[in-house]
Amino acid sequence: MKAFIALLVGLALGGAGVWLFLTHRNDPAVQSNLRALHLTTGEVQDELARTGQIVRRTALDVGRVVADATLDARITAAIKARFLADTHLSVLRISVNCTEGRVTLSGTVSSMADISRAMLIAMEADSSVREVVSTLQVKH
Repeated sequence: MKAFIALLVGLALGGAGVWLFLTHRNDPAVQSNLRALHLTTGEVQDELARTGQIVRRTALDVGRVVADATLDARITAAIKARFLADTHLSVLRISVNCTEGRVTLSGTVSSMADISRAMLIAMEADSSVREVVSTLQVKH
């Protein structure tokens, strides 16, 4: 029952995040965040070619332990809700897994810019996200 309530709270928070994201998506601050996190299309393309994945960490204390499964479910729900609201990303083509605040994105997207977009959405979806790893592949 607690997990169900946590999931509902996560969905509500995700919905609020979607609304916020949609109202500010062309905001210069979003573009600034992409640059600050080195998630521009060129940087994503270069890193993906070099390592096969994209990894970004938040400024949270990396030593902090986040072992609550309901928190991971809330993070996953928030990210999927934001993907669902984004017109460029397909929630059906992107898999989101979260363990102890570490998010892994896998699947396919249409462009390098969509990898950046997906990673930024994942990093900003919940303050408990510690790290985002992307193995997303571009498929036309």
